[in-house]
Amino acid sequence: MASGYAELLRARHAARLLAGTLVGRLPNATGHIAIVLFTRAEGGSYTLAGALAAVYGLATAVGQPLLGRAVDLRGQPRVMLPAALLSAFGMALFAAVGLDPLPAAYAAVLAAGFFTPPLEGGLRALWPGVLKREDRVHTAYALDAVAQEVMFTVGPLLVTLLVAVWSEAAALLVINAVGVLGALSVVVSPPSRAWRSEPREAHWLGALRSPGLLALLGAFFFVGLALGSITVAALAYSDDHGSDAVYGMLMAALGFGALAGGVVYGARQWRGAPERRLRVLVGLLALGYLPLSLTPGTGAMTALAALSGVFLAPALACAFVVVDRQAPRGTVTEAFSWLVTTFTVGASVGTAAAGPAVEHSGTGAGFAVAGAGGLAGLLVLLATQRVLAAPRRTRDAEVQAENDRNAAPEPGFRAGHQA
Repeated sequence: MASGYAELLRARHAARLLAGTLVGRLPNATGHIAIVLFTRAEGGSYTLAGALAAVYGLATAVGQPLLGRAVDLRGQPRVMLPAALLSAFGMALFAAVGLDPLPAAYAAVLAAGFFTPPLEGGLRALWPGVLKREDRVHTAYALDAVAQEVMFTVGPLLVTLLVAVWSEAAALLVINAVGVLGALSVVVSPPSRAWRSEPREAHWLGALRSPGLLALLGAFFFVGLALGSITVAALAYSDDHGSDAVYGMLMAALGFGALAGGVVYGARQWRGAPERRLRVLVGLLALGYLPLSLTPGTGAMTALAALSGVFLAPALACAFVVVDRQAPRGTVTEAFSWLVTTFTVGASVGTAAAGPAVEHSGTGAGFAVAGAGGLAGLLVLLATQRVLAAPRRTRDAEVQAENDRNAAPEPGFRAGHQA
């Protein structure tokens, strides 16, 4: 199992690109937490803290596909590094201004969110040219999904450590400075500097003109909704059991399950159409969420939380492959960024939906929102399977690989190209 990942990371530039992207995305993984902590330290209310964090999240959701389109048109260094600097400047301005004047604080977090560089989509656009082989790219997508689970676990701990050792303002500044360094490491690398998107058809919808991509985004809106609702329902469960530690246990179990599932999934070569496999994975994901509404004792609940996470990273990894197959020519970074945005918006809606469900019908109802979200995602995939069965851009074997002009890709395998 480990040999496949070791082979992947030994590929030239692979480890650097993965590490740089993860470090560069730290501000995005921790931004909402750092904003809440800083706002509270400045004397702001929980309502204000939540509003500022929401503005940051929504701005990020809007900015990702727009910046992704700019990357497809202009290349990675010209867009990502300026965006990372502007995002960091927005957070630095927020740390300097504080909450007075309040409009400046909102403007600062809005800029920080909007200019978050689309490193996630950019990395997935680079993998085909760096790894050359389709099986390695699929393994890289799985490793990427696993690494995200690690980042979203380590990132909040790092913010908490910086606050304890230094201050809330320092946490904002340090995390974003580190993020700029990560983005810089990526964009000065040879693959990033050389990468160019394929020629694209001029169209105002960009990647969204693909019916298959729209179907996938619809499904993963509900997957995001399911995951977002669990964060609220798990907090209610911990309150019911009188211990904040229970919340940490449940979220850690969820992350561990996703991590284990992603590692196992990426270590195996899968045959058959990824669109068909994705329906199975999302179905299993939905089945994993449904038992959570039973809310048994903490031991059993922790086990259920781990089980519910097992198919999350595999579903994401498989979705990355489907995005690559369904995106129109020249829109791959934008298409991946749309997946990030849709998933994020879905998680926000799930968080908002689970709160009233818990208040009116109890903790089990909050977890039932997660189960319903998973089932809705599966239904979207089932209803649109004909659309997804015909990838918009399946390559013929004789077409040259854009990242290696002397090599032909496997059928259905594509990438951007190098100048």
